[in-house]
Amino acid sequence: MGLLARVTRRMFRSTGGIAPATAESMREDAYTGFVEDLQASSAYDGPQEGEYTTRSGTSPAPGAVRAIAFYLPQFHPIPENDIHWGEGFTEWTNTTKALPQFEGHYQPRLADALGYYDLRLAETQVRQAALARLYGIGGFCYHYYWFAGRRVMNRPIEQMLANPAIDLPFCLSWANEPWTRAWDGRSQEVIIPYVSEPETDRRFIDDVMPFLKDPRYLRVNGKPLLVVYRAARLKNAAATLDHWRARAREEGLAGLYIVCALTYNTAEPLEYGVDAAVEFPPHGLVARDRTPDYPKHNAHFAGSIFDYAETVEAESVRKTDAFTRIRTVFPAWDNEARAPGRGTCFTGSTPALYRRWLSFALAEARRDPRGPGLVFVNAWNEWAEGAYLEPDRRFGFAYLDATRAALAGIASSDA
Repeated sequence: MGLLARVTRRMFRSTGGIAPATAESMREDAYTGFVEDLQASSAYDGPQEGEYTTRSGTSPAPGAVRAIAFYLPQFHPIPENDIHWGEGFTEWTNTTKALPQFEGHYQPRLADALGYYDLRLAETQVRQAALARLYGIGGFCYHYYWFAGRRVMNRPIEQMLANPAIDLPFCLSWANEPWTRAWDGRSQEVIIPYVSEPETDRRFIDDVMPFLKDPRYLRVNGKPLLVVYRAARLKNAAATLDHWRARAREEGLAGLYIVCALTYNTAEPLEYGVDAAVEFPPHGLVARDRTPDYPKHNAHFAGSIFDYAETVEAESVRKTDAFTRIRTVFPAWDNEARAPGRGTCFTGSTPALYRRWLSFALAEARRDPRGPGLVFVNAWNEWAEGAYLEPDRRFGFAYLDATRAALAGIASSDA
C-alpha cells in the first residue's frame, strides 16, 4: 500500500502553497524570550560527519531530459524593499537570522562557497552559471516581476541578457500576482497591485521579447518556453496566449511553448490554452502533518512540520493526467526565515532522498512521449524557503552532487 492511501491528505492551497498560520498566534514577548534562551544554548552544532562535500568532478554528459532550476533575483537592494522592509533589505536579511524551532530543525541556513552575494555584481551571475553547468543544470528559470509595464527586481535579469559570459540557458516565469507583505504576515497589504486586463496582459509579450530572442533562451521544439505563475488570474487567458504566440511568430520566432504553474486554481490547465503545466511544490503536495511528533525548542511554535521522506514516497506515485505535466522537485523546504515561529518545514531532507525524487522525475519525463523532456527544481537559490542547490555550510556541494548523479544516471540509460 502506497503512502497516499495511509496518510491524512492535506493539500497546500494557501499563499505560497504552505499551511497558513496567523501572526497573532505568536506573542512577541514570548518569542523574544525564546530567542534569548536559544542564543544561550546550542540547538545545532554544525555539520554531521559525512554530510559535507566539496566541489569536485566534471559536467555530466547531456541526456534526453534537462533539469531547470527556478531562480530568485531578490539578492540586491531595491527601493520597494527599502521602503517596506528597511534599508538594504535582501533575501539574506531574513535568511541569516532564522532560528531552530524544534529538535532536529536545521536553521539558520548559512551560505558557503558563493558567499552572501549581491546580484548587482555580474561576476556573481557568471559564477552561478558556471557552477550550475558543472553539475549538469540545464538552465535557470528566472522569476520575472512585471506589473502593467513596471519591472521590479529586473537588474540581474537584464545584466544576464547583456552579458554573454553568463553562459547558461534560461527562461522566464511571469509572477503575475500582486506583490504583498505576505512574507511578514501582512498579506493584505499590497505593495504593487496586479490587475489583469486583456490589453495590459497582451502587452507583456512585447516586454519580454528581447529575452525570447536571445540565443541562450530555452526552447522546446524550437519554441521559447514561457511560464505563467497564475494563469487563472488572466482575463480571457486563451485569447491572450493566442496573441502572444502570434506576436512571437511576427517577430520571427517559431511560436511559444507556454506553461502554467500548478498553483492555486489550476486543476484543469488546458482551459487556459497552455501547452503544458509545471508543478510548483509545495503547492499540491499530499503530506501528513507531523508537528505533534517533534519536541519543540519554542513552546509557542505555530507552524507545521512534514516529513520529507514521506513526501518523496508519495510523489513517486502519480496518476496519468489529461494534460502534459512537467515534474518539479525541491531539495528541501523550510520557510521559517520568512515566518519566524510559524513556518512550514519538510524535515529530514538529505541529498540521497533528493536524488531519489529527482531520479524518479527524470525517468518519468524520459518515458513521456508528450512531454518536453524537462524536470524543474525548486529552486537554485530560494534561501529563505530552505529550497536551494547552492552550497551551504552544512552540506556544501552535496545537493549539487546528488543532482549531477541523478542526471548522469538518466544519461547513461540513454546510451
